Amino acid sequence: MVSADTRNEALQALRPQGLRALFHGDNAWCADSMMLSCEMTDSMPLSEFLYGPLLTKTLHQCAAAYPDVDLRAVSSFWSLYYFSLLVIPYICARQSGVALPVELENMTIAINDQGLPRSFGLPHEGQACDAPDVMTVISHVAKSHLNTVVQVLKDRTGISPKLAWNNAAVYIDYAVNSAAENHCRDGWPCRPLFETQIFDDGTRNPFFGCLRQETDHGANLCRRKICCLRYKLPGVAGCGELCALPELRKQ
Repeated sequence: MVSADTRNEALQALRPQGLRALFHGDNAWCADSMMLSCEMTDSMPLSEFLYGPLLTKTLHQCAAAYPDVDLRAVSSFWSLYYFSLLVIPYICARQSGVALPVELENMTIAINDQGLPRSFGLPHEGQACDAPDVMTVISHVAKSHLNTVVQVLKDRTGISPKLAWNNAAVYIDYAVNSAAENHCRDGWPCRPLFETQIFDDGTRNPFFGCLRQETDHGANLCRRKICCLRYKLPGVAGCGELCALPELRKQ
């Protein structure tokens, strides 16, 4: 049996470009959203950002673009960026056999000029791992990172945890589908995540019921359980058939 140390040495030899080599094709952009903290010049510790005054300041900076809009809608929109930049690279890396260190307390974050998350910083390039099981992969990032973010957003802005989990679920589903295309018999590799109430360790699965598949006019469509509120933000495009609200799906 090959030891973990040997596998990690081999992994490093195959990755001369560091994290960037993990991301390619449609997800090549992930190389600019998930980096090493030591390579970033304008980042700060993520825990300091979330628990200090900068998160509130950043959310109000975003809200300035949408006068008189409920801060919960802005917070939900902001979280879409946060979750996409976190979970898509994380899942892509797992599909490549690398477990990225996404424990919140060890990460950094950089924010763009509009107050939206731009990139995350990691303490190291991760470790070699076995072929991923979706429940195991997602339970780890949920417990080591997402739980805290969902609670902080609720405390700061009043955004519903169920809404926040739904926002994260959309990007998890995208990333798993993208990575596992043609490798799932029923065509929905994320089905266990959204149809199982508990994780393997017995803890509650917050993603249960977040997304569902429906047949509409002969087409199989994936839809949210809870609306992300983007319709409240002037100029922001809708999410089409994914939307939880039937009256907004064609807008």
